[in-house]
Amino acid sequence: MIVEVERARPVPSRRTGGAAAPQRIREVREVCAEDAVAAPVARRRYPRVRSLAAGLAAAGVLLSTGCDSVSGIPADDQGSEQAPATQSAESAHPDMPVDPQQSAAPELPPVPADAPVVGAVPGVEQATPALQRFAADLRAGDTATLQQRCWSLPPLTVQTMYADPGAVLSALAQPGTATDGNLTWTDGVTTVTVTESRVESGYACGRVSPAYTEPVFDAADARHTVRRYLARSTGQPLDPTDREERYPLVCAAQPAGWDPQATGAPVVPPLAGDSGALTGITGFADQQISSQQLTPGYMSVSVPVTNAAGITQNRTFLLEQGDDGYCIGEISS
Repeated sequence: MIVEVERARPVPSRRTGGAAAPQRIREVREVCAEDAVAAPVARRRYPRVRSLAAGLAAAGVLLSTGCDSVSGIPADDQGSEQAPATQSAESAHPDMPVDPQQSAAPELPPVPADAPVVGAVPGVEQATPALQRFAADLRAGDTATLQQRCWSLPPLTVQTMYADPGAVLSALAQPGTATDGNLTWTDGVTTVTVTESRVESGYACGRVSPAYTEPVFDAADARHTVRRYLARSTGQPLDPTDREERYPLVCAAQPAGWDPQATGAPVVPPLAGDSGALTGITGFADQQISSQQLTPGYMSVSVPVTNAAGITQNRTFLLEQGDDGYCIGEISS
């Protein structure tokens, strides 16, 4: 459980336009309260949303008291302070090549014969079996399995986002569509979205939102992006396939759009040209990851990081929100 975060008022994404004046949000020591405002129910202007809205409201309650890490979930403990101090620089860097056998994905089970119906997506044949595997686990109500297999999502987000399996399965049963690398299913009440890159893995966890709204990425997603990056850096990725070349976490160099201070003069993200920023770290304090809204579309995440000499210092990550979540553009001490 993260014990200290900065609470931020919801700030519109840079994708929506509207340049708000840069502002620092004052620090408030309160447990994950910023996640409670993530549910986009207020933006919904259509009827028949009671079921999903109730689920999202329950998510807000849980997120305000439980944070995005759930005690006892293996993925939450990986890459923590207990990471081995003898980790080599080569294996500790997220971009270093690794043995393909060590990074191979576990063999997926066949799609159950009685798996829930998932609507086909024209031109993306692998979408149906990838979502059926997920849908079968969702229907079974096995939260622990979902949290393990949906490792790209914060564990508590998995628990709360899928609080109403019937709503998710209803949306998935409809024909799917593909647009700009995103696959979408909706029944007019609930929308489920995944990226094609997730589908290619054979098991895809949908991001749930009310129909006619875009998926929401909140502070918990920003913190989990940093958690994944640090877990890779200590040689203990949350999943064997979680590698930068497959699932990028670093903001791309081009186009040069990095402007966390809203100066109006975007540049290349510093981390894009500094691949060795955290080479040699051996651990990080998973339970002390904290976050703060910086400017519209940007998040600051801080965490104590330990190097090979046993020295622990707080490192600050600056992240930018995009269409598919957060990317890391800069790391400072």
